[in-house]
Amino acid sequence: MERRPGVPRLLREINDRAALELLLATGPMTRGQIGDLTGLSKVTASQTLARLEERGLVQVVGTQAGGRGPNAALYSVIPSSAYVAGVEVGPDLVSAVVADINGHTIGTASLASDSHDDPVAVVHGALVKACRGARISVSKLRGVVIGTPGVVDPRSGDIRFSFDLPGWHEGVHEALAGHLRREVTIENDVNLAAVAERADGAAKDVDDFVLLWASRGLGLAIMLGGRLHRGLTGSAGEIGYLPVPGVPLPEDIRTPPGRLPSLAGGLQSLVSAEAVTELARGHGFTAGSAGECVEVAVAAGAKGEPLLDEIAHRLALGVAAVCVILDPRLVVLAGEVGHAGGAALTTRVEEAVARICPVRPEVVTTTVQDRNPVLRGAVLAALAQAREELLAS
Repeated sequence: MERRPGVPRLLREINDRAALELLLATGPMTRGQIGDLTGLSKVTASQTLARLEERGLVQVVGTQAGGRGPNAALYSVIPSSAYVAGVEVGPDLVSAVVADINGHTIGTASLASDSHDDPVAVVHGALVKACRGARISVSKLRGVVIGTPGVVDPRSGDIRFSFDLPGWHEGVHEALAGHLRREVTIENDVNLAAVAERADGAAKDVDDFVLLWASRGLGLAIMLGGRLHRGLTGSAGEIGYLPVPGVPLPEDIRTPPGRLPSLAGGLQSLVSAEAVTELARGHGFTAGSAGECVEVAVAAGAKGEPLLDEIAHRLALGVAAVCVILDPRLVVLAGEVGHAGGAALTTRVEEAVARICPVRPEVVTTTVQDRNPVLRGAVLAALAQAREELLAS
């Protein structure tokens, strides 16, 4: 018989990965439960857990009463096996969250910033503060995912441009990775909101959906086959540029190096927070922010319907354009305007889309409970990376 010395080792690695992956996904479990769900025998499950304990990856955290005999030991992944951080960088605020490998938040931080601040200094400052709260050093972080407005090149991982963050430019990715001495991922903020929506929100376990973010800026995240679609250059979802009949087109797109293209036109000029606030004033609603204006309109009943109808019509222009090309199962409205509108707005958008295109997707409001879906998505993305590294090690 041919001797294959590598096979037992490979099987052990497969078993270890299966057990660890299960514990990361579900939390504390007994040896019997792990065996039942992985198909491992009791002996093999015991050997697997012993190896993971020896590697410092799992530990006994309690017991669970069963049938006859002593209580069964409950095993869990050791929280300190790895730490991750999610960061959101906005024009005037940078926020960071540190979590352990089980996904539990152990440190947070928010710092005021300026859009022209040095990206490395801004991110490092937020991470240091969040790690201090978590009582770990920045060097302990196994994964860092940063969400920013703008276009991120999927080939290089670098930011190509950002209207709201002129200080962010090509070379930032390398500078951050070098300063933090670890791999760093920069991702579009709306894409991260979609990651959170698929994990915790209205698109939970939905493979094909789009998320339209209407707030200070306008953006679209595209999820196809359970994976983000970024396009060749990372520009997929830059729906603010969408030409709309009767609306001036954006100008000066081809700008010299070092300057940002103009976005004074297109769909952005119709449904950005600034545009919605101006529209609301025309209908007699003068609350502070765009979201507050929409909330007041919803609460106003019949008096607010004309404003909601107009906002829905404008949003439907973008949604219809996307749906006749991608035909997604679900459309999620998020951001300041989408969240504030609730069912009163989504129902109108769905009906408006059905009037102007041959498809009628389900349109829903975001249901992510976290107050900051972008930051939540960043943490989830960082956890996915760190867990894969842990499973592969």
